[in-house]
Amino acid sequence: MKLLVVNIDKCTGCRACEYACSFVHTGMFNPLDSSIKVSEFLDDFVFVPSVCTQCEEAYCVSVCPTHALTKNTQTGVVEFDSSKCIGCKQCVIACPWGSIKLNHTGKEIIKCDLCGGEPECVKVCHAKALEFVDAEDMVLDKKHRNAVKYKQLIVEQQGVG
Repeated sequence: MKLLVVNIDKCTGCRACEYACSFVHTGMFNPLDSSIKVSEFLDDFVFVPSVCTQCEEAYCVSVCPTHALTKNTQTGVVEFDSSKCIGCKQCVIACPWGSIKLNHTGKEIIKCDLCGGEPECVKVCHAKALEFVDAEDMVLDKKHRNAVKYKQLIVEQQGVG
């Protein structure tokens, strides 16, 4: 299974991800119709892209009365079938991350579908703040980074004492 990983330390705030997402899904460049949102914290010059985390236990799926949202057991993606949606907006309220929102008309929800396994946002992110990686590789990378930090800590402690 692959996951969309966000590294806020690399994000430049260019918003290419928002434009690519909206264009691939609507045919128009409109960040209001993008399932990824870049929040700006200009006092600290920090940009934070946020997108659906494809939760293991997705609240949006459990509250949907018409089963317009379902979890694909093969890919782990929470998929949306607009033909089943009645517009109750329960999924918008239920998402703890605010990753499901209404489009610019306020009549349809927008939710990341990982572009069928080829996320456009990742393709246009030249800063590499967005990556689409195997979950297993991500775990191994995290273990490696933690081991390196631990080793540095030991070296620092030995050098101080």
